[in-house]
Amino acid sequence: MELDPGTVSIIQLAWSRLLGLDDDALASGPDRLYAVDDDASVLTFVTLFGREVLRGPGWAVDAGRAMASTELRSHSTLLTLSREHGGRGLGEAQLYFCDDLPRLEGPPAVVSGEASLVRELERRCPPDDVAEAGLSTVEHPFVLVDRDDPAAPLAGAGYDIWQGILAHVTVITPPEERHKGYAGRVAAVAVEDAMAAGLVPQWRARTDNTASQRTARRAGFAFAGTQTSVLLGA
Repeated sequence: MELDPGTVSIIQLAWSRLLGLDDDALASGPDRLYAVDDDASVLTFVTLFGREVLRGPGWAVDAGRAMASTELRSHSTLLTLSREHGGRGLGEAQLYFCDDLPRLEGPPAVVSGEASLVRELERRCPPDDVAEAGLSTVEHPFVLVDRDDPAAPLAGAGYDIWQGILAHVTVITPPEERHKGYAGRVAAVAVEDAMAAGLVPQWRARTDNTASQRTARRAGFAFAGTQTSVLLGA
């Protein structure tokens, strides 16, 4: 699947602003860009639609200028580069976007945004999954519930709004409810809600999380790039 050129331009605008660049930097700039911020708390390397950006303090950007893209995409490279500056892992991820409404068969999903259901859903999930998804902290949460038991959460999705342009989607499913299509159904609800608000849905999946990547593609998302980051400071 391919994204509409207009959607690509919108995504480039949003990420240019997120990375502290001029609005048109990712649309018309050189293949690799550098953004120096000596107060940055995160060192990050982003690839998006064939362009690259290294953003961080001057010492990191200077060191990265001589490195190949494959090196900078590696989490271990950024950890090594930032070791003397307290670098701690945030990880490698893939970036996906979509501009088509999801098409799912079957009856409409039954969802709720009640905080108690979000908490119960997170209680049933591994702590690492809870921390990564952060469903209880997103602006727009949705919990898929059992039609016959509305108090039983099956999966959750939600999104935060980035730069007033992107809907950063997150999904979480308890281990015992996986491989049943629940993640895709609730993700579709979040995507439809975001698109109705005029936003471009964005999905970020860790490079080692193949299940999340599959769910993204099944939900109609197209791969667009990568993001590798480390947290700086003591």
